[in-house]
Amino acid sequence: MEIVDPFGWHRIPGEKLHEIRCKLGGFEGQTWGDIITRSQNNHHFMTVNKICPDAQERLNALRLEDTDALFSLRLSGPERIWGILDNGILLVLWWDPFHLIYPVARG
Repeated sequence: MEIVDPFGWHRIPGEKLHEIRCKLGGFEGQTWGDIITRSQNNHHFMTVNKICPDAQERLNALRLEDTDALFSLRLSGPERIWGILDNGILLVLWWDPFHLIYPVARG
């Protein structure tokens, strides 16, 4: 987990951290196939070349520049958790409360 702005876990209030932990617990017992197919595209892979430059730079700083794609778990509205899915385990990197890692136009 990253403890660095703007995507660090260090800014999460305790109540919000508890909420995130509960939501992550809700995925337990599901396969990644189930999580992906049942989510109606809410949880998905995103190629690294499509994420914001700040996130790409962080991957380089972490020596993860050979990573082709990240996995995004939608928690609510714009809120996401980003990580690397490796052999069935999500290596959690960032909490993205404002959908900044992969910005989308809202209309």
